[in-house]
Parts: sequence; C-alpha cells; structure tokens
Amino acid sequence: MQNNTAPYRADEVGSLLRTQPVKDARAKCEKGQMTPAELARIEDEEIKKVIRKQEEVGLQLATDGEFRRSWWHFDFFWKLTGKLDFPADHPMLGHFKFLKANTKVTPKMTIPSPSVMHFRGGRNAISKEAYPDMEGYFEDLAKVYGKAIKAFYDAGCRYLQLDDTVWAYLCSEKEKEGARKRGEEADRLPAIYAKVINTALKSKPADMVITTHVCRGNFRSTWISEGGYEPVAEVLLGGIDYDGYFLEYDSERAGGLEPLRFLPRGKKRVVVGLVTSKSGTLEKTDDIKRRLEEASKYAPIEQLCLSPQCGFASTEEGNVLTEDQQWAKLKMIVDISKEVWK
Repeated sequence: MQNNTAPYRADEVGSLLRTQPVKDARAKCEKGQMTPAELARIEDEEIKKVIRKQEEVGLQLATDGEFRRSWWHFDFFWKLTGKLDFPADHPMLGHFKFLKANTKVTPKMTIPSPSVMHFRGGRNAISKEAYPDMEGYFEDLAKVYGKAIKAFYDAGCRYLQLDDTVWAYLCSEKEKEGARKRGEEADRLPAIYAKVINTALKSKPADMVITTHVCRGNFRSTWISEGGYEPVAEVLLGGIDYDGYFLEYDSERAGGLEPLRFLPRGKKRVVVGLVTSKSGTLEKTDDIKRRLEEASKYAPIEQLCLSPQCGFASTEEGNVLTEDQQWAKLKMIVDISKEVWK
C-alpha cells in the first residue's frame, strides 16, 4: 500500500527552516553588504544540502524549502502584473527548475492559491479601474492560475501545491465576520472560490498532480483561525478537482476527523497533518497510528497519507524548533508510513 504517485504516504507541506548561512546572507544583502548574485549562490548551495537531507530521511519528494522567499505567498503575488497576468519570466519558474535539476526524487513546488489573493483584501484591495466588476476579476484570476499551472508543467513540474489559508478562515466565525465587515458576502465565497479553482485546474495535464494545503496560520509557531472543517468539507473535498488535500489536525483547533467522510471514494487523497511543525516535541508513534486508525473510519486508509500539519517556516523567520527536531519529525513520518501502509 505504499504508493509511487503524489501525494505520498509520507509527505511534507513545503517550507523548511532556513539554515544559518541563508539567514546571514539575506541579512547582509538587505544591508547592502552582499550582492544579490552572491546571495543566490549561497541559496543554491544551501538548497542542495536541504534537498539531500530530504532524500536521506526517506521522503519520495523534495522541495527547495522555500529558501528564496521571505513569505510563503507575497513573493509569488509580487511578481504578477497589474491587470492580472502570470509573466513568462516569473522567478519561481527558475526556482523550480533548479530544484528539479538537483534532486533524485519528485520535485514539489508550492505557490499560494487564487482564493488567498482575493480574500486578504477583498474588493477594497482590487483596482476598480482595472476591474469595475468582480465577475471580470474572478474570470481573470482563474485564467492567471491556469496559465501558471501550464507554465510550471512546461518547466517540468508534475507535483504542484496551492497553499490556502482561506478554507480554514471560512471555518472560523471570527474570520467570516471580518470578511463581512470588508463588504464580502462570506457565505457565497466557497462557491466562488470553487469555481475559480476548478476553472484553473482545467489546465492541468493528466500526468500532473495538484494538491492544496489548508493552513490555519503558521507565523513563528502562532495560529489565526480555529474551527472544524464541517462548514467547507463537502465543497472542498467533493466539489473541487484537487488530487489531494493537506489538512491540519495537530490540535483541537481543527475539530474532529468526521469531515473526512466527504472525501469521494477513488483516487483522491487526504494527507492528515497529525505531526505539529509548531514545536520540537516529538509525538508518540502510537498516538499518531491511533489517530490514523480513527481517520480510516471516515475515509479509506488507502486514500490517506501522513505529514506535518504545516510547513516549518511559512516566513523566513521560521517556527520555534531546531533543525534537528524538524528532521526528526520528518523521519518519524517516513517510519510510521512504512508501518501503517506496509
């Protein structure tokens, strides 16, 4: 029951703790004490090291740890053009090509989802001159992501992930109320986002896997939203054409595992985030296996996988744990996967 296609039985969300040489080099570059070219050279070397480490712990995939980014989302959005478009020279295409050229396992790329681009500011953050009506904005947003998907595919990417905080926010009454105060019809957003994402996913070739990660906030081990997946699970799991879903389940903030019942039987997978990336304390193996067994009551075990609940460094500051603790958690996930899916 081990699998050779993504998402894997033992998987990871994407970001990894920045190594000290990367932190030092970025600080020097910001102060003008190092050129961008020198920074890129150091990033190249450190990314090669972190790729090797992922391979050594037994993962079937590798990311670049998002080492070239300061934020998990803004670095992608900053390079889109004014009236929405995905430029052919978007720097993250180059980031992926470097990753692909330096790993023996599946190279995985992560970018923020289209719903994140809209939800953070809503109508107030969108040019009324460029988009006098929101229908045109959402149509262009879907086209931009369709173009991005094709561009990453052409660059050799076969495992792409759209990171998304919004679906977790839509499980939180507090966050939905905040959206209403910005003038959004919060209850209509799930259907709108599902249409945008599904339209974009029509550009996905058959041999490409696209997953999403539903994040509840992860800046330096903190969090933002809480509430079970029940309000969005049916639309998210059953109504959007993702191949897999990384769902956070490392704390009571995520509620119970019952919403997994909405996962359609078949090829789709849920990667259950039972191992926290917010602290260095290593979970007990038996506890993780027990939770996976509980999850299998609602979705077939062959459609489940295991990962940390989030990345280890959604921003360059990173979460509050050590690199050794990070690697110990990933190694544990690999070991557990071999026991559960023999």
